[in-house]
Amino acid sequence: MIRMMLAVFLLSVALTASSKAKLLEHIPLQWRPTSALQLGTTQMTASTVTIAPFTDGRDNKELIGENREDDTPKPVTTTDDVGTFVSKNIRQLFDKAGVKTVDSGEVIIKGEVKKFFVREESTYKSTVEIHLTMIDKDGKTLWNGLASGAATRFGRSYQAENYYEVLSDAVVNTVSSMLQAADFQKAMSGHGIGPTT
Repeated sequence: MIRMMLAVFLLSVALTASSKAKLLEHIPLQWRPTSALQLGTTQMTASTVTIAPFTDGRDNKELIGENREDDTPKPVTTTDDVGTFVSKNIRQLFDKAGVKTVDSGEVIIKGEVKKFFVREESTYKSTVEIHLTMIDKDGKTLWNGLASGAATRFGRSYQAENYYEVLSDAVVNTVSSMLQAADFQKAMSGHGIGPTT
């Protein structure tokens, strides 16, 4: 009898510990895209563009996702700098698109992250929204507006890997929308960075 009670007690302790261990709190951000960058019918030429470190304009800077499958939502949080994470990977995507990024370029792109979030119910749905300002070296504004992207994926419930992938894909899709936007291309083309045929 004592053995059985001890076994039940140890099992309850283990279950409590595992449920606490499962919370995705203060996880590091990881770049795990599964979507391909879309350039449309144009290709950006190599030139000098600076992607300045973005700021994080979200109210809750730690919260990046939430599992809403149960009555009590389970949060997904990070202590990493979301603005830095987004701008670093956007720079990488610009390079991949054929736009040469440098530390001090002819055109500077600044950004403020407005949304960076995953809502998990039956699927993982992410949204990224960035307010962008493109300026020249003299500080003149060439383009100003919102760029956004979304992504959806299936996956096992409340898995960090799926949050990483769907957030990364939303960033990829945000850059795809930027590179395909006519007004964005026009602003870039005014500095020899525009589309070529």
